[in-house]
Amino acid sequence: MINQVHNISFPISEPHALDQDEAYFILKENDGQTKVRFHDYDRIYDRPGLYEQLFYQRLRCASPRKARDLLEKVLQDNRMDLSELRVLDLGAGNGMMGELLDAARVIGVDISDHARLACERDRPDAYDAYYVTDMCHLDAELAAEMKSWQLDCLTCIAALGFGDIPVRAFANTFNLIRPDGWVVFNIKETFLQESDRSGFSMLVKHLLVSDTLQVHHLERYRHRISIDGRALFYYVLVGRKASDISAAVLDDLPLD
Repeated sequence: MINQVHNISFPISEPHALDQDEAYFILKENDGQTKVRFHDYDRIYDRPGLYEQLFYQRLRCASPRKARDLLEKVLQDNRMDLSELRVLDLGAGNGMMGELLDAARVIGVDISDHARLACERDRPDAYDAYYVTDMCHLDAELAAEMKSWQLDCLTCIAALGFGDIPVRAFANTFNLIRPDGWVVFNIKETFLQESDRSGFSMLVKHLLVSDTLQVHHLERYRHRISIDGRALFYYVLVGRKASDISAAVLDDLPLD
């Protein structure tokens, strides 16, 4: 990985009126300075080391390692090992999660070719294969190729619930995993509140109470800090898939 240091700064405080995905930082470069949203991933990935500097050094994101450690613990409780798994990492980005799953066979999936190029640049050994595709509209040929990996684990870390990965994209990916396969994802804590009626919140609540997923571990933890030092809490879930997410369930959800 290229250890390049970028000149970044934050506003005095993170405006509480803004959604978390609307937060931004100031990037200063030779041609001046620009405001970059935290979720402008393509612009961030195009600059070596910026993603890590922003989220992991400055904002202390703990989610990939937390998810990996809990998956390993649940597997150990079930007398299994990470090396036995074939993992699909949804929203793979530049390979942060894939790198931590190096004991397993891992394929990455992302909608952004900028992410794939950043992964090839920064972590070329993170994945056994990397697919750039829109999982909302997965064609049959590519779906068959992915299934040929005999995938028995899905990871999706720090990518759900803000529109980065729509409900249908997550469901289509979930359905590629073999029965009894493992599922690991994290979500902002407010998505489990009764008042949240967004499509993804409703899907997660369905997974928690239906026979689709057997929950083995659900934990609230500090995902990262905000730019003004407040703790941002998420839930991380480790479960075992029992069945596909049905078309009938998706038809009843707002697919935002």
